[in-house]
Amino acid sequence: MQQYYDMIYKIRKFTDSTYFTNAIKVTIAAVIPVVIFSFLGKFEMGFAIALGAVFTYPSDIPSSLKHKINGVLVTAFLVAGINLLVNIVFPYSWIFYPFLAVLIFLISMLSVYGQRATMVSFSGLIAVSLAFASINTGWAMLLHAGLILAGGLFYLLISLIFHYIRPHRYVELQIAECIRLTAKYLKLRGDLWTLNADRKSIIEKQLHLQVELNTIHQNIREVLISSHTTSGSSNQNRKMLLVFISLVEILELALSTAFDHDKLHQKFDDYPKVLHTYQNLAYNLAASLKQLSKSVKKSTKYISKHTLLGDLNALQLAITDYENDLGKTTASEGVFMLTTMLQYAEKQVEKIKIVERAFTVTFNSHDFKGIDTDLEKFLTPQYYPLSTLTQNLSFSSTIFRHSLRLTITLMLGFIIGKFLPFHNVYWILLTIIVIMRPGYGLTKERSFHRIIGTVIGGLVAFGILFIVKDNIIISVLSIVCMLLGFSFTQINYKVSAIFVTMYVVFIYGIITPNIGDLVQYRILDTVVGATLAFLANHFLWPSWEFLNIPLYLEKAIKANQDYLKEISIFYNKKGNISTSYRLARKNAFIEIGNLMASFQRMVQEPKSKQKQMPQVYKLTVLNHSLLSSLASLGTYIQSHKTTTASEAFNVVVDTAIKNLDNTIAILKENNLALKENLPQEDLAMRFTELKNIREKELKEGIPIDEDAFQLKMQEAQLVIEQLIWLTNLSENILKTTKILKDS
Repeated sequence: MQQYYDMIYKIRKFTDSTYFTNAIKVTIAAVIPVVIFSFLGKFEMGFAIALGAVFTYPSDIPSSLKHKINGVLVTAFLVAGINLLVNIVFPYSWIFYPFLAVLIFLISMLSVYGQRATMVSFSGLIAVSLAFASINTGWAMLLHAGLILAGGLFYLLISLIFHYIRPHRYVELQIAECIRLTAKYLKLRGDLWTLNADRKSIIEKQLHLQVELNTIHQNIREVLISSHTTSGSSNQNRKMLLVFISLVEILELALSTAFDHDKLHQKFDDYPKVLHTYQNLAYNLAASLKQLSKSVKKSTKYISKHTLLGDLNALQLAITDYENDLGKTTASEGVFMLTTMLQYAEKQVEKIKIVERAFTVTFNSHDFKGIDTDLEKFLTPQYYPLSTLTQNLSFSSTIFRHSLRLTITLMLGFIIGKFLPFHNVYWILLTIIVIMRPGYGLTKERSFHRIIGTVIGGLVAFGILFIVKDNIIISVLSIVCMLLGFSFTQINYKVSAIFVTMYVVFIYGIITPNIGDLVQYRILDTVVGATLAFLANHFLWPSWEFLNIPLYLEKAIKANQDYLKEISIFYNKKGNISTSYRLARKNAFIEIGNLMASFQRMVQEPKSKQKQMPQVYKLTVLNHSLLSSLASLGTYIQSHKTTTASEAFNVVVDTAIKNLDNTIAILKENNLALKENLPQEDLAMRFTELKNIREKELKEGIPIDEDAFQLKMQEAQLVIEQLIWLTNLSENILKTTKILKDS
C-alpha cells in the first residue's frame, strides 16, 4: 500500500512540476491549430502554426511578466524572419552558402547576452534547420512565415493564460524546491556528526548541492525581484521574498558552523548523549524543512511533525547533565563548545520558524520591514550593448569558439545531407543543434542519449504503428508523446529523445505510408548528426575545462576576498548589514558554485584533458572552506556585541587579503603585483595581542565573576581560532595555486 502511495506522490509531483506545466503550454499551443485546421482541410497551415509555437517556447524562461512577454515576442518575430530569409535566399546558391554560414554564426553569438538570449539563439537555430523541411516561393513563403509568427503569438497567449490562472505557482514551486535543497544541505551537515563519517564524500556532496542551490537562487531572484521592481510589490511577493532571504540566511548559518568534529568526538566519547542529542536536532531541522517543502508543493496546510523547541530544550538538558557529571571547572571548555552549538541551533530554529510562519499564518506589514531595500542590485542588468558582442569576437571567448564550431559543423552537415542520398537534411541539422554544447562532456553525453533514445523510440513507435491502424488512436498517442517529450527535456534527455522520436514517427505515420523508410532514415540522420557534433567538439577549437579553470578560480578567490573585505568593514564600522555586504556574500556563494560546476565538467572530459585534477579539486575544497570560515566570522560579528576592531584584527585580515591578492597575481601571471606579507612570528604575535586586548577590555568593563570571564575569554579564543584558520586557508590556497601554475 505504501508503494502505491509513493507512486501516486511521484506522479503528482511530476505533473505539478514547472517542466510538465511548460510542456502542457507548448502542447496545447501546438495541438489546437493542427486540430482546428485539419477539420477545415488545411492541415499544412495548422502544422506551420504549431511549428511557430514550438520554435518560440524555449525562450519562455523564469522572469518577470514584462521580460517574459518581451522575450517571447522577440523570439516569435525572429524565427518567422529567419524562415522568410532562408526561403528568399535558398534559390541563389552562389550567395546562399555564405549567407547561411553568417546567419548561423550571428544567431549562435547571441548567447553572449545571457540565459534568455541563449534560449532565443537556440530557437533561431531550430528555425534555420526546420526551414529546409518546407522551402516555398512567392506568396507561399510569406504565408508560411506569417503562420509561424502566428504560432509564436498564439503560444504567448497560452503562456499568459497559464500565468494569470496561477500567477504565483511558479514561484511557490521554486521556493519549495529551494526549501528541499536547503533541507538536504542541513541533512548533510548532520551526517558529519556520525562517528567515522566519510567527511570527504559529504563535503563533495555539499559542493555538488551548492551548484544546484545557485541555479535555484538565481531563478527565484529573477522572478521575485524583477516582478518587484517592474510592477510593484504585492503582499504575496513580499512574503516570498522574506522566505527566500531567510533560506539564504539558513544556508549561510549552516555553512558558518565549521566545528572540529574530530576534537568534539574525542572530548565527548565518554558522554555520547550530548552529540547524539545535537545530531538528532540537526536532522530534525532538515526534516522540518523537507516536510514544509512537500506541503508547499501539494498546496496543503502545513502542520509541523517536529517540536524543534523541544529538541533545543533536550540539548540544553544534555549540556546541564554533562556539566553536573564532570563538575563545573572540569566541564567548562566542553560546556563552551556545546553552548556554541546550541546558540547556532537556536538561530537556525528562529530562521526556520520565520519560513514556517509564512505558510501557516497571515503576516502583517511589520514582518516585511526593510526586506525590499536595493533589491534591483541583486539582479544582472537587462541591457544588450553591441560592445558585448564585439568584445567576444576572439578565440579567447568560449562562445565565439562554440559559434564557429557550430557554424562549421552545421554547414558540413548540410553539405553531406544535400549531396549524399539522405532522406531529410534538416534532421541532421536539428540533431547537431540539439546535441552540441560549448563543453565536451555534455555534448558527448547528449550524443549517446540522442542516438539511444532515437533507436528505442523509433523501434517502439514502429511496433505500435504495425499493430494500431486507427489514426485517432495514433493522434492521441502522438499528443501524449509530445507532452512527455517536452516534460523530460531538462530532467532526462534520453527519455525525452525516446518520446520526441515516437511523436515524430506517429505524425509521419498519419501523413505518409512509407513509415519503415522514415524510421530507418531518421535513425541514420541522427547518427550522422550526433557523430559530427561529437567529432567537432573534440577537434574544432575544443573548450577543455582546464583552460577555463584559472578564470573560475580567480573569480572565486576574488569573490571570497570581497566578502572578507565587507566583513572587515562591518566589524570596524558596526551598524546594520549593508547592501554591499549582502551582495558580496551572494557573489561568493555563486562563484564557489561556478568553480565546482567547472570541476564537474572537467571530470566528464577525457583523462588526457583532466590536467592538474588533484590541485583543482583541492583548490575547490579550500575555497569552499574559506567561504565557510568567512560565513562563520561574519555570522559571529553580526550576532555578538563585539568591541571596536583593533589594529591586530585588521593586520590579520590584511594578511589573508594579501595572500589572496598574491594568488590572483599568480593566476594572472603578474609577478610584479606580488606583495610581501608579515613574517609568521609577527603574525603569531598579533594573535596573542588580540587575546590580550580582549582580556584587558573585559577586565576594564563591567565587573563579572570568574566563570563569566572565562566564558568571554573562550569566546575571544573562538574568534582568534577562526582568524588563524582563515589565514591558514589563504596560505594553502596560495601554495596550491603556485603548484598548479608550476605544473
